[in-house]
Amino acid sequence: MAEPLTYEELAALMKKGAGLSVDPREMENRADTAFDEFGLDSLGLLGIVGVLENRHGQPLPADADRCKTPREFLDLVNNSLMTGA
Repeated sequence: MAEPLTYEELAALMKKGAGLSVDPREMENRADTAFDEFGLDSLGLLGIVGVLENRHGQPLPADADRCKTPREFLDLVNNSLMTGA
């Protein structure tokens, strides 16, 4: 079973994929803040979705790249990975 995606990993993916330095603790504290306030646009989020799909060898839900906040994204990704759907 896949390990759940954490704020730390999401911050690392944002750094690697979009060159954004985001403090994972700040992101967790502001989990309902829109991604664009952290500097991540929809293209950046799409890139993160692609990395996660490759890493886990399974597609994420089609609407994963339309999540608006870190909490929404982590909930969707982790629910998907845990169920294997």
